[in-house]
Amino acid sequence: MESNDRPTPIERLVRPFQIFAENKVAGAVCLLATTVVALVWANSPWASVYFATLATKITFSVGEFALSKPLLIWINDGLMAIFFFVVGLEIKREILEGELSTLRKAGLPVAAAFGGMAVPALVYITLNLDGPGERGWGIPMATDIAFSLGVLLLLGPRVPLALKVFLTALAIVDDIGAILVIAVFYSQGIALATLLAGGLLLLVSLLANWAGMRSPAAYFIIGLLVWLAFLKSGVHATLAAVLLAMTIPARVSVDCRAFIERMGRLLEAFREKSSYGKASKLLTGQQQAILAQINSLVDKAGAPVQQLEHALLPVVTFLVLPVFALANAGVAVEGDIFAAFTDRVTLGIILGLFVGKQVGILGFSWLAVKLNLADLPSQVTWRQIHAVGLLAGIGFTMSLFVGSLAFVDSDLQQLAKVGILTGSLLSGLAGGWLLLRSRPDSVQD
Repeated sequence: MESNDRPTPIERLVRPFQIFAENKVAGAVCLLATTVVALVWANSPWASVYFATLATKITFSVGEFALSKPLLIWINDGLMAIFFFVVGLEIKREILEGELSTLRKAGLPVAAAFGGMAVPALVYITLNLDGPGERGWGIPMATDIAFSLGVLLLLGPRVPLALKVFLTALAIVDDIGAILVIAVFYSQGIALATLLAGGLLLLVSLLANWAGMRSPAAYFIIGLLVWLAFLKSGVHATLAAVLLAMTIPARVSVDCRAFIERMGRLLEAFREKSSYGKASKLLTGQQQAILAQINSLVDKAGAPVQQLEHALLPVVTFLVLPVFALANAGVAVEGDIFAAFTDRVTLGIILGLFVGKQVGILGFSWLAVKLNLADLPSQVTWRQIHAVGLLAGIGFTMSLFVGSLAFVDSDLQQLAKVGILTGSLLSGLAGGWLLLRSRPDSVQD
Protein backbone atom coordinates (compact mmCIF):
# COMPACT_ATOMS: atom_id res chain seq x y z
CA MET A 1 0.00 0.00 0.00
CA GLU A 2 1.34 3.42 -0.94
CA SER A 3 1.92 5.88 1.86
CA ASN A 4 -0.78 8.19 0.47
CA ASP A 5 -3.33 5.38 0.76
CA ARG A 6 -2.69 4.66 4.43
CA PRO A 7 -5.70 5.47 6.62
CA THR A 8 -5.32 8.42 8.95
CA PRO A 9 -5.72 7.96 12.73
CA ILE A 10 -9.22 9.50 12.60
CA GLU A 11 -10.19 7.15 9.74
CA ARG A 12 -9.04 4.16 11.79
CA LEU A 13 -11.01 5.47 14.76
CA VAL A 14 -14.32 5.93 12.94
CA ARG A 15 -14.08 2.83 10.73
CA PRO A 16 -15.75 0.46 13.26
CA PHE A 17 -18.68 2.88 13.53
CA GLN A 18 -18.91 3.07 9.73
CA ILE A 19 -18.99 -0.72 9.49
CA PHE A 20 -21.78 -0.84 12.09
CA ALA A 21 -23.78 1.91 10.31
CA GLU A 22 -23.51 0.06 7.00
CA ASN A 23 -25.08 -3.04 8.53
CA LYS A 24 -28.74 -3.27 7.52
CA VAL A 25 -29.90 -4.20 11.02
CA ALA A 26 -28.02 -1.34 12.72
CA GLY A 27 -31.15 0.82 12.87
CA ALA A 28 -33.14 -1.86 14.68
CA VAL A 29 -30.25 -2.39 17.12
CA CYS A 30 -30.16 1.35 17.93
CA LEU A 31 -33.91 1.42 18.44
CA LEU A 32 -33.78 -1.59 20.76
CA ALA A 33 -30.88 -0.09 22.74
CA THR A 34 -32.59 3.27 23.27
CA THR A 35 -35.82 1.52 24.24
CA VAL A 36 -33.99 -0.46 26.93
CA VAL A 37 -32.28 2.73 28.15
CA ALA A 38 -35.66 4.51 28.35
CA LEU A 39 -37.26 1.67 30.32
CA VAL A 40 -34.33 1.39 32.73
CA TRP A 41 -34.05 5.17 33.19
CA ALA A 42 -37.78 5.59 33.82
CA ASN A 43 -37.60 2.98 36.59
CA SER A 44 -34.29 4.02 38.14
CA PRO A 45 -33.55 6.39 41.06
CA TRP A 46 -33.03 9.06 38.36
CA ALA A 47 -36.53 8.68 36.92
CA SER A 48 -37.44 12.20 38.01
CA VAL A 49 -34.60 13.55 35.84
CA TYR A 50 -35.97 11.61 32.85
CA PHE A 51 -39.50 12.98 33.12
CA ALA A 52 -38.38 16.48 34.14
CA THR A 53 -36.09 16.67 31.10
CA LEU A 54 -38.94 15.74 28.76
CA ALA A 55 -41.18 18.36 30.40
CA THR A 56 -38.57 21.14 30.07
CA LYS A 57 -39.93 24.00 27.98
CA ILE A 58 -37.84 25.19 25.05
CA THR A 59 -38.68 28.50 23.39
CA PHE A 60 -37.74 29.90 20.01
CA SER A 61 -38.63 33.52 19.35
CA VAL A 62 -38.12 36.07 16.58
CA GLY A 63 -39.41 39.53 17.50
CA GLU A 64 -42.97 39.13 18.75
CA PHE A 65 -43.30 35.61 17.35
CA ALA A 66 -42.54 32.89 19.90
CA LEU A 67 -42.94 29.13 19.90
CA SER A 68 -42.67 27.51 23.33
CA LYS A 69 -43.22 23.78 23.88
CA PRO A 70 -41.92 20.99 26.15
CA LEU A 71 -38.97 19.00 24.85
CA LEU A 72 -41.20 15.95 24.32
CA ILE A 73 -43.44 17.94 21.94
CA TRP A 74 -40.41 19.30 20.05
CA ILE A 75 -39.30 15.70 19.53
CA ASN A 76 -42.72 14.37 18.56
CA ASP A 77 -43.83 17.29 16.38
CA GLY A 78 -40.50 18.70 15.24
CA LEU A 79 -37.85 15.99 15.03
CA MET A 80 -40.35 13.42 13.79
CA ALA A 81 -41.22 15.74 10.90
CA ILE A 82 -37.86 14.72 9.41
CA PHE A 83 -38.91 11.07 9.69
CA PHE A 84 -42.23 11.71 7.95
CA PHE A 85 -40.49 13.76 5.26
CA VAL A 86 -38.30 10.73 4.48
CA VAL A 87 -41.42 8.53 4.52
CA GLY A 88 -42.95 10.90 1.97
CA LEU A 89 -39.85 10.66 -0.23
CA GLU A 90 -40.03 6.85 -0.04
CA ILE A 91 -43.71 6.89 -0.95
CA LYS A 92 -43.08 9.11 -3.98
CA ARG A 93 -40.20 6.91 -5.16
CA GLU A 94 -42.22 3.72 -4.78
CA ILE A 95 -45.20 5.21 -6.65
CA LEU A 96 -43.02 6.44 -9.51
CA GLU A 97 -40.77 3.44 -10.08
CA GLY A 98 -41.07 0.99 -7.19
CA GLU A 99 -43.46 -1.64 -5.92
CA LEU A 100 -46.43 0.74 -6.06
CA SER A 101 -45.85 1.93 -9.64
CA THR A 102 -48.48 -0.33 -11.24
CA LEU A 103 -51.83 -1.62 -10.03
CA ARG A 104 -50.74 -5.23 -10.43
CA LYS A 105 -47.53 -4.78 -8.46
CA ALA A 106 -49.27 -2.74 -5.77
CA GLY A 107 -52.25 -5.10 -5.47
CA LEU A 108 -50.87 -7.49 -2.84
CA PRO A 109 -49.17 -4.97 -0.49
CA VAL A 110 -52.16 -2.62 -0.72
CA ALA A 111 -54.63 -5.40 0.11
CA ALA A 112 -52.38 -6.70 2.90
CA ALA A 113 -51.88 -3.23 4.38
CA PHE A 114 -55.62 -2.48 4.26
CA GLY A 115 -56.37 -5.70 6.13
CA GLY A 116 -53.50 -5.00 8.50
CA MET A 117 -55.04 -1.64 9.39
CA ALA A 118 -58.75 -2.44 9.37
CA VAL A 119 -58.76 -5.64 11.45
CA PRO A 120 -56.54 -4.34 14.31
CA ALA A 121 -58.65 -1.18 14.54
CA LEU A 122 -61.81 -3.32 14.64
CA VAL A 123 -60.35 -5.57 17.36
CA TYR A 124 -59.43 -2.54 19.46
CA ILE A 125 -62.70 -0.69 19.03
CA THR A 126 -64.67 -3.85 19.87
CA LEU A 127 -63.06 -3.83 23.31
CA ASN A 128 -63.06 -0.06 23.86
CA LEU A 129 -66.26 1.23 22.26
CA ASP A 130 -67.73 4.00 24.43
CA GLY A 131 -64.86 3.61 26.90
CA PRO A 132 -62.24 6.18 27.96
CA GLY A 133 -59.74 4.68 25.52
CA GLU A 134 -61.99 4.78 22.47
CA ARG A 135 -59.77 7.31 20.65
CA GLY A 136 -56.86 4.87 20.63
CA TRP A 137 -58.22 2.73 17.78
CA GLY A 138 -55.48 4.02 15.45
CA ILE A 139 -52.64 2.75 17.68
CA PRO A 140 -52.59 -0.95 16.61
CA MET A 141 -52.93 -0.01 12.93
CA ALA A 142 -49.28 1.03 12.66
CA THR A 143 -46.18 -0.93 11.60
CA ASP A 144 -42.57 -0.11 12.50
CA ILE A 145 -40.62 -0.85 9.32
CA ALA A 146 -37.19 -0.55 11.00
CA PHE A 147 -37.88 -3.27 13.56
CA SER A 148 -39.94 -5.58 11.34
CA LEU A 149 -37.51 -5.44 8.42
CA GLY A 150 -34.62 -5.79 10.86
CA VAL A 151 -35.98 -9.17 12.02
CA LEU A 152 -36.22 -10.32 8.40
CA LEU A 153 -32.65 -9.27 7.67
CA LEU A 154 -31.35 -11.06 10.78
CA LEU A 155 -32.68 -14.35 9.38
CA GLY A 156 -30.56 -13.98 6.24
CA PRO A 157 -30.94 -16.70 3.56
CA ARG A 158 -34.12 -18.10 5.10
CA VAL A 159 -35.92 -15.05 3.78
CA PRO A 160 -36.40 -14.61 0.00
CA LEU A 161 -35.73 -11.16 -1.44
CA ALA A 162 -39.33 -10.97 -2.67
CA LEU A 163 -40.58 -11.26 0.92
CA LYS A 164 -38.39 -8.33 2.02
CA VAL A 165 -39.74 -6.26 -0.88
CA PHE A 166 -43.31 -7.24 0.04
CA LEU A 167 -42.86 -6.20 3.69
CA THR A 168 -41.27 -2.89 2.65
CA ALA A 169 -44.10 -2.07 0.24
CA LEU A 170 -46.70 -3.14 2.82
CA ALA A 171 -45.12 -0.90 5.48
CA ILE A 172 -45.07 2.07 3.10
CA VAL A 173 -48.78 1.63 2.29
CA ASP A 174 -49.37 1.26 6.04
CA ASP A 175 -47.54 4.58 6.56
CA ILE A 176 -49.85 6.22 4.01
CA GLY A 177 -52.84 4.94 5.96
CA ALA A 178 -51.37 6.13 9.27
CA ILE A 179 -50.72 9.59 7.83
CA LEU A 180 -54.32 9.84 6.61
CA VAL A 181 -55.63 8.69 10.00
CA ILE A 182 -53.49 11.28 11.79
CA ALA A 183 -54.59 14.05 9.42
CA VAL A 184 -58.32 13.25 9.55
CA PHE A 185 -58.91 11.92 13.06
CA TYR A 186 -56.10 13.25 15.27
CA SER A 187 -56.05 16.89 14.20
CA GLN A 188 -57.90 19.36 16.42
CA GLY A 189 -59.23 22.90 16.25
CA ILE A 190 -58.39 23.60 12.61
CA ALA A 191 -57.60 27.25 11.79
CA LEU A 192 -58.54 27.57 8.13
CA ALA A 193 -56.57 30.78 7.46
CA THR A 194 -53.30 29.27 8.68
CA LEU A 195 -54.02 26.03 6.87
CA LEU A 196 -54.62 27.99 3.67
CA ALA A 197 -51.24 29.72 4.15
CA GLY A 198 -49.61 26.30 4.43
CA GLY A 199 -51.36 25.19 1.24
CA LEU A 200 -50.12 28.27 -0.62
CA LEU A 201 -46.57 27.57 0.54
CA LEU A 202 -46.88 24.01 -0.79
CA LEU A 203 -47.96 25.55 -4.09
CA VAL A 204 -44.80 27.67 -4.01
CA SER A 205 -42.78 24.46 -3.59
CA LEU A 206 -44.57 22.90 -6.56
CA LEU A 207 -43.83 25.98 -8.66
CA ALA A 208 -40.17 25.80 -7.61
CA ASN A 209 -40.14 22.18 -8.80
CA TRP A 210 -41.73 23.17 -12.12
CA ALA A 211 -39.20 25.98 -12.57
CA GLY A 212 -36.31 23.53 -12.15
CA MET A 213 -35.22 24.46 -8.62
CA ARG A 214 -32.99 21.72 -7.21
CA SER A 215 -31.45 23.43 -4.16
CA PRO A 216 -32.10 21.51 -0.89
CA ALA A 217 -31.68 24.81 1.02
CA ALA A 218 -34.60 26.40 -0.87
CA TYR A 219 -36.90 23.48 -0.12
CA PHE A 220 -35.74 23.47 3.52
CA ILE A 221 -36.80 27.12 3.94
CA ILE A 222 -40.16 26.49 2.26
CA GLY A 223 -40.60 23.31 4.30
CA LEU A 224 -39.90 25.07 7.59
CA LEU A 225 -42.58 27.65 6.79
CA VAL A 226 -45.05 24.93 5.75
CA TRP A 227 -44.34 23.05 9.01
CA LEU A 228 -44.98 26.19 11.08
CA ALA A 229 -48.22 26.90 9.22
CA PHE A 230 -49.55 23.38 9.73
CA LEU A 231 -48.41 23.37 13.37
CA LYS A 232 -50.41 26.53 14.03
CA SER A 233 -53.40 25.37 11.95
CA GLY A 234 -54.31 22.40 14.14
CA VAL A 235 -53.63 19.85 11.37
CA HIS A 236 -50.76 17.69 12.57
CA ALA A 237 -47.41 18.89 11.27
CA THR A 238 -46.40 15.40 10.09
CA LEU A 239 -48.83 15.82 7.20
CA ALA A 240 -46.92 18.93 6.12
CA ALA A 241 -43.70 16.92 5.94
CA VAL A 242 -45.26 14.23 3.75
CA LEU A 243 -46.96 16.74 1.43
CA LEU A 244 -43.73 18.71 1.07
CA ALA A 245 -41.89 15.51 0.11
CA MET A 246 -44.36 15.07 -2.76
CA THR A 247 -43.24 18.40 -4.23
CA ILE A 248 -39.52 17.48 -4.38
CA PRO A 249 -38.27 17.02 -7.98
CA ALA A 250 -38.00 13.41 -9.13
CA ARG A 251 -36.19 14.02 -12.41
CA VAL A 252 -32.55 14.32 -13.39
CA SER A 253 -30.97 17.22 -15.29
CA VAL A 254 -28.53 14.98 -17.16
CA ASP A 255 -29.50 11.57 -18.56
CA CYS A 256 -27.31 8.50 -18.12
CA ARG A 257 -25.71 8.52 -21.58
CA ALA A 258 -24.84 12.23 -21.46
CA PHE A 259 -23.48 11.78 -17.93
CA ILE A 260 -21.11 9.00 -19.01
CA GLU A 261 -19.87 10.92 -22.04
CA ARG A 262 -19.33 14.22 -20.21
CA MET A 263 -17.78 12.51 -17.20
CA GLY A 264 -15.34 10.70 -19.48
CA ARG A 265 -14.23 13.96 -21.06
CA LEU A 266 -13.80 15.66 -17.68
CA LEU A 267 -11.78 12.78 -16.25
CA GLU A 268 -9.54 12.77 -19.31
CA ALA A 269 -9.01 16.53 -18.95
CA PHE A 270 -8.25 16.06 -15.26
CA ARG A 271 -5.66 13.38 -16.11
CA GLU A 272 -4.00 15.60 -18.71
CA LYS A 273 -3.63 18.43 -16.18
CA SER A 274 -2.04 16.13 -13.58
CA SER A 275 1.50 16.95 -12.52
CA TYR A 276 3.14 13.55 -12.13
CA GLY A 277 6.40 13.49 -10.23
CA LYS A 278 5.95 16.86 -8.56
CA ALA A 279 6.24 17.15 -4.79
CA SER A 280 3.09 19.25 -4.33
CA LYS A 281 -0.02 17.31 -3.31
CA LEU A 282 -2.37 20.21 -4.00
CA LEU A 283 -4.47 20.38 -7.15
CA THR A 284 -3.69 22.93 -9.80
CA GLY A 285 -6.19 25.71 -10.48
CA GLN A 286 -7.25 23.95 -13.69
CA GLN A 287 -7.77 20.66 -11.87
CA GLN A 288 -9.83 22.39 -9.19
CA ALA A 289 -12.07 23.91 -11.87
CA ILE A 290 -12.52 20.50 -13.52
CA LEU A 291 -13.34 18.96 -10.13
CA ALA A 292 -16.05 21.59 -9.59
CA GLN A 293 -17.55 20.65 -12.97
CA ILE A 294 -17.47 16.97 -11.99
CA ASN A 295 -19.29 17.69 -8.71
CA SER A 296 -21.91 19.74 -10.56
CA LEU A 297 -22.39 16.98 -13.13
CA VAL A 298 -22.79 14.33 -10.41
CA ASP A 299 -25.44 16.48 -8.72
CA LYS A 300 -27.37 16.94 -11.98
CA ALA A 301 -27.29 13.19 -12.70
CA GLY A 302 -29.29 12.38 -9.57
CA ALA A 303 -32.93 13.14 -8.79
CA PRO A 304 -33.33 15.40 -5.72
CA VAL A 305 -35.98 13.07 -4.28
CA GLN A 306 -33.42 10.23 -4.17
CA GLN A 307 -30.52 12.45 -3.11
CA LEU A 308 -32.46 13.80 -0.13
CA GLU A 309 -33.68 10.35 0.87
CA HIS A 310 -30.13 9.00 0.73
CA ALA A 311 -28.77 11.94 2.76
CA LEU A 312 -31.50 11.96 5.43
CA LEU A 313 -31.95 8.21 5.95
CA PRO A 314 -28.91 7.87 8.27
CA VAL A 315 -30.11 10.93 10.23
CA VAL A 316 -33.52 9.32 10.72
CA THR A 317 -32.07 5.87 11.47
CA PHE A 318 -29.40 6.89 13.97
CA LEU A 319 -30.78 10.13 15.44
CA VAL A 320 -34.48 10.83 14.93
CA LEU A 321 -35.96 7.41 15.70
CA PRO A 322 -33.60 6.53 18.60
CA VAL A 323 -34.27 9.93 20.23
CA PHE A 324 -38.01 9.42 19.72
CA ALA A 325 -37.80 5.96 21.31
CA LEU A 326 -35.77 7.31 24.22
CA ALA A 327 -38.38 10.02 24.84
CA ASN A 328 -41.49 7.88 24.44
CA ALA A 329 -40.68 4.32 25.52
CA GLY A 330 -40.09 5.10 29.19
CA VAL A 331 -42.82 3.30 31.12
CA ALA A 332 -42.67 3.74 34.88
CA VAL A 333 -43.62 0.46 36.54
CA GLU A 334 -45.63 1.49 39.59
CA GLY A 335 -47.89 -0.61 41.76
CA ASP A 336 -49.36 -3.75 40.22
CA ILE A 337 -48.06 -3.75 36.63
CA PHE A 338 -50.06 -6.89 35.90
CA ALA A 339 -53.27 -4.93 36.45
CA ALA A 340 -52.51 -3.08 33.21
CA PHE A 341 -52.95 -6.31 31.27
CA THR A 342 -56.57 -6.53 32.37
CA ASP A 343 -57.34 -3.02 31.12
CA ARG A 344 -59.30 -2.74 27.88
CA VAL A 345 -56.84 -0.25 26.37
CA THR A 346 -53.81 -2.48 26.93
CA LEU A 347 -55.66 -5.62 25.83
CA GLY A 348 -57.06 -3.90 22.76
CA ILE A 349 -53.60 -2.84 21.61
CA ILE A 350 -51.97 -6.21 22.34
CA LEU A 351 -54.71 -8.16 20.55
CA GLY A 352 -54.83 -5.63 17.73
CA LEU A 353 -51.09 -5.85 17.06
CA PHE A 354 -50.56 -9.55 17.74
CA VAL A 355 -53.84 -11.04 16.48
CA GLY A 356 -55.44 -8.38 14.30
CA LYS A 357 -52.35 -7.72 12.19
CA GLN A 358 -51.68 -11.33 11.24
CA VAL A 359 -55.35 -12.11 10.58
CA GLY A 360 -55.85 -8.96 8.52
CA ILE A 361 -52.67 -9.25 6.43
CA LEU A 362 -52.91 -12.99 5.78
CA GLY A 363 -56.66 -12.91 5.17
CA PHE A 364 -56.72 -9.93 2.81
CA SER A 365 -53.63 -11.19 0.94
CA TRP A 366 -55.32 -14.55 0.39
CA LEU A 367 -58.49 -12.84 -0.87
CA ALA A 368 -56.52 -10.61 -3.26
CA VAL A 369 -54.78 -13.64 -4.79
CA LYS A 370 -57.93 -15.77 -4.97
CA LEU A 371 -59.86 -12.92 -6.62
CA ASN A 372 -57.00 -12.55 -9.13
CA LEU A 373 -56.34 -8.97 -8.03
CA ALA A 374 -52.71 -9.73 -7.22
CA ASP A 375 -50.07 -12.43 -7.54
CA LEU A 376 -48.20 -14.24 -4.77
CA PRO A 377 -44.51 -13.31 -5.20
CA SER A 378 -42.29 -16.05 -6.59
CA GLN A 379 -40.45 -18.19 -4.01
CA VAL A 380 -42.78 -16.90 -1.26
CA THR A 381 -45.07 -19.26 0.68
CA TRP A 382 -48.25 -18.55 2.57
CA ARG A 383 -46.44 -19.44 5.80
CA GLN A 384 -44.00 -16.62 5.06
CA ILE A 385 -46.86 -14.21 4.33
CA HIS A 386 -48.28 -15.23 7.71
CA ALA A 387 -44.88 -14.51 9.31
CA VAL A 388 -44.84 -11.06 7.70
CA GLY A 389 -48.31 -10.49 9.13
CA LEU A 390 -46.89 -11.22 12.56
CA LEU A 391 -43.83 -9.00 12.06
CA ALA A 392 -46.08 -6.16 10.92
CA GLY A 393 -47.52 -6.30 14.43
CA ILE A 394 -44.32 -4.63 15.63
CA GLY A 395 -45.96 -1.23 15.88
CA PHE A 396 -43.45 0.40 18.22
CA THR A 397 -42.37 3.89 16.98
CA MET A 398 -45.44 4.54 14.80
CA SER A 399 -47.81 3.13 17.45
CA LEU A 400 -46.13 5.21 20.17
CA PHE A 401 -46.48 8.26 17.96
CA VAL A 402 -50.19 7.70 17.33
CA GLY A 403 -50.67 6.97 21.03
CA SER A 404 -49.15 10.34 21.93
CA LEU A 405 -51.77 11.98 19.69
CA ALA A 406 -54.72 9.85 20.76
CA PHE A 407 -54.40 10.24 24.53
CA VAL A 408 -53.83 13.35 26.63
CA ASP A 409 -54.37 11.55 29.92
CA SER A 410 -51.04 10.25 31.28
CA ASP A 411 -52.62 7.06 32.69
CA LEU A 412 -54.03 6.14 29.29
CA GLN A 413 -50.65 6.89 27.71
CA GLN A 414 -48.95 4.52 30.15
CA LEU A 415 -51.49 1.77 29.44
CA ALA A 416 -50.98 2.30 25.71
CA LYS A 417 -47.19 2.03 26.06
CA VAL A 418 -47.51 -1.25 27.97
CA GLY A 419 -49.77 -2.60 25.23
CA ILE A 420 -47.50 -1.39 22.41
CA LEU A 421 -44.31 -2.82 23.92
CA THR A 422 -45.97 -6.14 24.78
CA GLY A 423 -47.80 -6.54 21.46
CA SER A 424 -44.69 -5.59 19.49
CA LEU A 425 -42.50 -8.02 21.45
CA LEU A 426 -44.95 -10.92 21.00
CA SER A 427 -45.31 -10.17 17.29
CA GLY A 428 -41.55 -9.99 16.71
CA LEU A 429 -40.83 -13.22 18.56
CA ALA A 430 -43.67 -15.15 16.91
CA GLY A 431 -42.87 -13.83 13.43
CA GLY A 432 -39.18 -14.66 13.78
CA TRP A 433 -39.97 -18.14 15.08
CA LEU A 434 -42.33 -18.85 12.17
CA LEU A 435 -39.72 -17.72 9.64
CA LEU A 436 -37.10 -19.91 11.30
CA ARG A 437 -39.38 -22.86 10.61
CA SER A 438 -39.66 -21.89 6.94
CA ARG A 439 -37.52 -23.85 4.50
CA PRO A 440 -34.79 -21.77 2.86
CA ASP A 441 -34.94 -23.73 -0.38
CA SER A 442 -34.27 -21.76 -3.55
CA VAL A 443 -34.38 -18.37 -1.95
CA GLN A 444 -32.51 -15.29 -3.05
CA ASP A 445 -29.87 -13.86 -0.75
